[in-house]
Amino acid sequence: MDHFNYKNGRLFAEKVDVADIAGRVGTPVYIYSKATFGDHLQKVQAAYADVEHLICYSIKACGNINILKFLAEAGSGFDIVSGGELYRAQLAGADCSKIVYAGAGKTDAEIIEALNAEIGYFNIESEAEFENLIKLAKKTGHKTKAALRVNPDVDAKTHRYTTTGQKETKFGVDIERAHDIFSKYGKNDSVRLCAIHVHLGSAGKTVAPYVEAMQKTLVLIEQLRGDGFSIESLNIGGGYGADYETDTAPAAADYASAIIPFVKGKNLKLILEPGASIAANSAILLTKVLYLKTGGEKEFVIVDAGMNDLIRPPLYDAFHFIWPAKVGKQFVPNKRTKQPQIDGLQIVDVVGPVCEAADFFARERAIPPVARGDLIAIFTAGAYGFTMSSNYNARPMAAEVLVDGDKFTIIRKRQTYEDLVGLERGLDIQQ
Repeated sequence: MDHFNYKNGRLFAEKVDVADIAGRVGTPVYIYSKATFGDHLQKVQAAYADVEHLICYSIKACGNINILKFLAEAGSGFDIVSGGELYRAQLAGADCSKIVYAGAGKTDAEIIEALNAEIGYFNIESEAEFENLIKLAKKTGHKTKAALRVNPDVDAKTHRYTTTGQKETKFGVDIERAHDIFSKYGKNDSVRLCAIHVHLGSAGKTVAPYVEAMQKTLVLIEQLRGDGFSIESLNIGGGYGADYETDTAPAAADYASAIIPFVKGKNLKLILEPGASIAANSAILLTKVLYLKTGGEKEFVIVDAGMNDLIRPPLYDAFHFIWPAKVGKQFVPNKRTKQPQIDGLQIVDVVGPVCEAADFFARERAIPPVARGDLIAIFTAGAYGFTMSSNYNARPMAAEVLVDGDKFTIIRKRQTYEDLVGLERGLDIQQ
């Protein structure tokens, strides 16, 4: 389980008992492992060492500035999708020349901020956006580089909300229209269109869709080069699978072994935007049992975390391995799985306190028996966990804690009730 492991029946994050964190910080709390983040980044960097490459960690997956800081120090670039994420990257000390900026709806203010920061590439999602970027670059006196995002019409076979590589999507342009866009904008002086961007979606579980996308995209690149356009980089996006269940997603080396042969010797810099594959297993969400309840034929475990803290299960029907933080030796798990082969488990729904029937973390799930006050860990919570959290039901957002060896640090304080209303106070509202 990366750097989250059971020792004598107690769950540790690296060398810290997670119960000690709960005792000091309370629950719910996101607990991150610095070593796991570093290990996963290093594996991606090593996998592509044979070709010129740039790894741009996707901030939208997990964007705490204290985490971004040590990723930047480890050589990571960043994939951003908003002005706020650019601001986070800058606060973390990122090399802005190693930032790529995606997103279908960049505002003028966000574009100007990125131009002033002299980021590496804008990933262009539409002709209208390209025209606006050219206008703003001329207005501000900046020159920049851009990658055209093309949709190779490849189905990554993920959840319908996270697949983005097909034609019918708000992202990018049809691969067939790329020639026309390069003919129209490919020689612009202010915005140099010199790269192609492809992103198939999130939570991919196989290498095959990336191979298909590479085949289609490289044909396009050769055609564009034949027409006299300079293509220096290929950004193949992110979406690489994470092990929500143990050993169910390809490793970084598996993706690389399939992708590298396509670009080796092609005079192309390869850019990748991994998020979940680095962040997901780098964190747990630790929560506490409030109540046990029987409803009809169902048994419910009601915990103090809610869908406002981790929305992936109700939003994507996503699986997260869930297990108590303290168990007898007969219940120590050896892997994350939907069907643990352990005697004595109970079938329960793990639900939160939010006033919605959709507020659940697991349904019909087998876990060891628990009691009021027990701590439960929701695993693989590092990606799109805290970053998608909210204040729904006027619930303060959870604290975030970073573990480094035998020490832990609060890297985001738990919100207070005053934090919830602070921006609403003292306003002179005109009728």
